[in-house]
Parts: sequence; structure tokens; C-alpha cells
Amino acid sequence: MLEAVATLNKAAPSVKKGRVSVERSENEPKGKRTLLEASRGKVKFEAFGEEMLEKKVSLSGNSGRIYLPPDWVGHQVKIIRMD
Repeated sequence: MLEAVATLNKAAPSVKKGRVSVERSENEPKGKRTLLEASRGKVKFEAFGEEMLEKKVSLSGNSGRIYLPPDWVGHQVKIIRMD
């Protein structure tokens, strides 16, 4: 299905570490969503871990920030955007 989406968008998807991105051509408006972006809805993730937190991302300059417990330093975490 991914190949069909890329063909419709006339761009080849690039995959890096589980991410799929579609490059836009110069004549596409920046605000317009690609077919790949429009087809993505909510998906189900299943993960095994030690602890789970639910927090709101706060603004930090040009990006977002989440504060985690100090005993989590040096451990691997996974972040999932819920809405």
C-alpha cells in the first residue's frame, strides 16, 4: 500500500528508523496535506515496558518539552502523540 501512495504523490518515500516521509515537489503548496498524511488516522501501538506516564507537552523555545523523573535518565523511552 505504501508504494501505491508514493506513486499517487509522485514522490518516493524515504524510510529512516521507522519513519516514513514523502518529499513535496516545488509546485505543491506547503499547507496542503499529502495523500500519505491524509490517510494516516489513529493507529494502535502495543509496547512492553516498566512504567508509563501521561503528561502534557509544554512549550520550550521552538519545540516542546516533557519533564521525566530523574531515575529515568539514561533509559530508553518511547513517546506517542495521543491527539
